[in-house]
Amino acid sequence: MRRAVRKSTSSPGLAAQQAENFRRSRRDRATEVAQDYVEAIADLADSLGEARVVDLARRFGVTHVTVNRTLFRLQQAGYVTTRPYRAIFLTDAGRRLAAECKRRHETVVAFLRSLGIPEKISEMDAEGIEHHVSPETLTAFERRLKRR
Repeated sequence: MRRAVRKSTSSPGLAAQQAENFRRSRRDRATEVAQDYVEAIADLADSLGEARVVDLARRFGVTHVTVNRTLFRLQQAGYVTTRPYRAIFLTDAGRRLAAECKRRHETVVAFLRSLGIPEKISEMDAEGIEHHVSPETLTAFERRLKRR
């Protein structure tokens, strides 16, 4: 019976590469969260007239503490403004990011739907794809959709 051979992670070059991969993965996840939040804030403001911590917590299935921590990071990044016990507002940068996220999401959903994928599944899949699709791929999706 053969035993699996495990790669050594002790070499400095490999360890540095793995550390960089994990840093990039954490950065990408933080970007995804920021994009999801600004998109949700814009959607809530459009549909309800305002976005509140309780609305975001409900939408994302997280606690108000989690929402407040994320809002703090978004405020530091210049995407939102907040005041205690008041609604959450997008800055100009936040509105631009929300519009871009919405456009990307709608393009991915439309492309998946054009392949015959049911709407519910297209919406779920687009939530992940929209954050990772390259500008080149998104442009190709848009070109294909225009040719229909």
